[in-house]
Amino acid sequence: MKILMMSNTYFPVVGGIENSIRFFSEEFRRLGHEVMIAAPSCEGEANDEKYVIRLPAIKKFYHTEFSVNVPVPGLIPKLIKTFYPDIVHSHHPFFLGDVALRLSRQYHIPLVFTYHIMFEKYVHYLPVHNEKAKRFVIELAAGYSNLAHQVIAPSASVRDLLIKRGVTTPIEVIPTGINLELFCKGDGNKFRIRNGIPSDAFVIGHVGRLAQEKNMEFLVRSLVALLKTTPTAHVLMAGHGPSETMIEDLFRKAGLQARLHLKGFLYNQDLIDAYWAMDVFAFASLSETQGMVLVEAMAAGVPVVAVDATGVREVVKDYSNGRLVAQPDEHLFVEALQWSLNCPSRIWQKIKQQAGKTARQYSIQTCAKRMVDIYQHVQAKELTHSETESSWHMLRERMKAEWDIFKNLLEASEAAVFEKSFKEKQGDKCYRD
Repeated sequence: MKILMMSNTYFPVVGGIENSIRFFSEEFRRLGHEVMIAAPSCEGEANDEKYVIRLPAIKKFYHTEFSVNVPVPGLIPKLIKTFYPDIVHSHHPFFLGDVALRLSRQYHIPLVFTYHIMFEKYVHYLPVHNEKAKRFVIELAAGYSNLAHQVIAPSASVRDLLIKRGVTTPIEVIPTGINLELFCKGDGNKFRIRNGIPSDAFVIGHVGRLAQEKNMEFLVRSLVALLKTTPTAHVLMAGHGPSETMIEDLFRKAGLQARLHLKGFLYNQDLIDAYWAMDVFAFASLSETQGMVLVEAMAAGVPVVAVDATGVREVVKDYSNGRLVAQPDEHLFVEALQWSLNCPSRIWQKIKQQAGKTARQYSIQTCAKRMVDIYQHVQAKELTHSETESSWHMLRERMKAEWDIFKNLLEASEAAVFEKSFKEKQGDKCYRD
């Protein structure tokens, strides 16, 4: 099978979407499928990307690290000429997501869309960020979902939320898996020595993008509160993002900068060793659809303390493989971390074992095979390439795609301004979940 992945972001940008695309693509190839990734050109991209098609783009869009593709005449025929896919898998509902929809319609290729992001949690990156902007992006993403042949939700809670938001396209829950074998062997002591972390320290770890949408200020204030009362506790963070300055300032003002270890992005064995250097993993994000880092931590035998939210509650089970805090309350979060610190060794070992058992449910091999089954099922239901011979037929389908994109944009705008259709779909303000 030939699979075309289309995403607005890819390496060297590092995050859940980029890792998901890479992990699935590598496993698909191992299973004998062909995979090509279409993504905007980006600063720092490798020169020898064998399976990536880079498209012209505006770099550092709106002062972020992201790129946005620019309209290119004849782009879709060029893509088809380079790689004629059996499946188009879109990872965003706009920009290249629209290109994916046009390609799908024009050439009668099934479109699969993964709902990776709770888009309303990211509106602070837009020029206008208010409740209307939140409603707009929610409606836009839900409308795009209904234009795809199949939607993939990384967790059951996201699937349920999409249904509440009016998505009627079939939805399958398939999380992004990880290579469990990679995380089973690490050297935490070596990592501690190399980074000046005492061997007897209680290390609270965090991996991910350091940004507002990850609820970083709440997390950092909670960690600072714990460190003030726990002299043996240290914080290890791997990642980059706009919240780095805030993190350093809060630790410095509390006189705790010596116990903060900000390591930037870590890769391969360095990342695995970092997980093995942790005693507990702290996570406060309310914007996840899955939270792959939770599974990575557990694969390394590290229990998790997290705030209950979509994509998190499926992984973290309170008092089983960690602690799940019912709401983003600093006192409750600190209390859960202190419980982890003071937990009797016998009980803590059982929790670590359960964390490892949880991770084994998320092997990339299992998840990729399920995704291929979905691809084949959707392909069997849709029209084949042989039915796209007529140039008029292709033009008509392209025009219909343009109309559907415009209509979705119009309806999302109407919902944002007038709220009527939005409230009808959302009921009791489900967009806040």
